Amino acid sequence: MKQPIVDLHCDLLSYLSLVPGAGVDKAAEFGAAVPHLKAGNVKLQVMAIYTDTKAGSSAAGEKQRKLFGELPTLSNGFFSRFTSSALSPEALENQSGCYAWLAIENGSAFCEEDESLSAGLLRLEQLVASSGPLAYIIMTHHYENRFGGGNYSDAGLKADGEVLLDFLDGKRIPVDLAHTSDKLAYGILNYIDKRSLNVPVLASHSNFRNVHSHVRNLPDELAMELIRRNGLIGINFLRNYINDTDPGVLHDHIDHGIKLGAQHLLAFGADFFYALNHPDPSRYPIYFQGQDNASWYQKILAEIRETGAKHFEEGIAYKNAIGYYSSLK
Repeated sequence: MKQPIVDLHCDLLSYLSLVPGAGVDKAAEFGAAVPHLKAGNVKLQVMAIYTDTKAGSSAAGEKQRKLFGELPTLSNGFFSRFTSSALSPEALENQSGCYAWLAIENGSAFCEEDESLSAGLLRLEQLVASSGPLAYIIMTHHYENRFGGGNYSDAGLKADGEVLLDFLDGKRIPVDLAHTSDKLAYGILNYIDKRSLNVPVLASHSNFRNVHSHVRNLPDELAMELIRRNGLIGINFLRNYINDTDPGVLHDHIDHGIKLGAQHLLAFGADFFYALNHPDPSRYPIYFQGQDNASWYQKILAEIRETGAKHFEEGIAYKNAIGYYSSLK
């Protein structure tokens, strides 16, 4: 019997908004296309609004928000918009299609660098009102913006990032550390503690730096801090964040998370995006064969099952994600 799958991150919306002729069913172009999701039994897929930090970022974000609303039509009913009341094992098992849940990857999607922060926060409020609850917000992407420093930056938490955290207090929208600099990650955690904010945290698509040294992966100290705060960690399928040559190291990342104490907090955050025109040749292959689209989830779970870890197999497939979001107050 196939396990239902919850996946915490894909970039279908930016693919649909940027690539001429893009479509939700184009399996040859996109790893989380509808045929792959069906084959992998993915029942809930988080859809990130991703934008670069540059002029026009909020318009790009709005275009993706509108596409999110069109997903049920574009997919002939396969996608349905997720609502928080839908989060239960029974809802996933009874879902004939796939829930789509909106998230934000880079705060520039709702706030330009040169506009007032109040205008950006109003836009964020309107986005939530129109599209439903967010799975999470990532303040930055790879580089620095008005909120703080991304993975390839040394910047920490900025004043606008502090205001955003105050704004999120009590709203049940997690802050995602997947694309923060280490300095920003600790700045976020320290500010939450300093102000006693009710802002949950997670890392939606990050692996472990102790297994493969890359700035996109979590150092053990930060991973353990996430675990202490009951923060979900989504395992990423990108080759660059697994290992240069060995696809089997994906399971080493999972095993390392378990050793750190994250058995009930590990999930999938595959990070499928449109990779056919990536400008950096050193990144190819973007994904290892056998991990390059959502149809492989059941095979990966079977590999976990071979270790005898049936309870954990269900956890990483969907139960840990359900438990995390159900616990938010």
